[in-house]
Amino acid sequence: MDLGLRARRALVMGASTGLGKAIARTLILEGARVAICARGAERLAATATEIGAAGIVADVTRPGAAAALVGEAETKIGPLDVLIVNTGGPPPGKFVDLTDELWHNAFDALWMSSVAAVRAALVGMRARRWGRVVVVTSIAAREPVPNLFLSNSLRAGLHGLVNALSKEVAADGVTVNALMPGYTATERLGELRLDQAALSAQIPARRLGRSEDFAAAAAFLCSEQANYITGQALACDGGLLQSI
Repeated sequence: MDLGLRARRALVMGASTGLGKAIARTLILEGARVAICARGAERLAATATEIGAAGIVADVTRPGAAAALVGEAETKIGPLDVLIVNTGGPPPGKFVDLTDELWHNAFDALWMSSVAAVRAALVGMRARRWGRVVVVTSIAAREPVPNLFLSNSLRAGLHGLVNALSKEVAADGVTVNALMPGYTATERLGELRLDQAALSAQIPARRLGRSEDFAAAAAFLCSEQANYITGQALACDGGLLQSI
């Protein structure tokens, strides 16, 4: 299927590894021009060269950095049609162990960086009457995961933002959706030190997700064919979520 992304311009945040890298690669294979960002310059440069993207070093947790990132991406590849908001997961922890500093850091990293990037990209998308915004969240946003209190709390709020914002921009030809990865074989899963064999046994598909599985779902939400899908939170989780 031709997804109608040829010559579209996309910015994929947090894309030097993992899910972001897979999304960027898939969009490029669909013919899109893609800019990627990450904090680590060396790994970012290697990934950009490998997949054929424009690399931008950025730490979007800093005030003003996310908006500046959008501006630099548009300088490098042209006005953005697609924005993939993908931020690193906050550290694990139980409520009683989380300090005010950890809450503030997680809020800046997950929430404010997302708001700032979307705000900056939307201006041009609405003016051109075409745009796709996909916010990568987590199944923890719908069904809390033990010991991921920060992610459980803040990512759920992003779903509210996605749904409310979609109402404001739908008539301008812009869709806004969230995409929830389940347990996927990436570096993040290793960082959480979870028993991957036990996790696989819990998943109806009986395996961990692959980054390519998730990237395919993201590419479809960015497609021309997905023009009537907006305000949604879609899970790519092998059937793990129990809620309707």
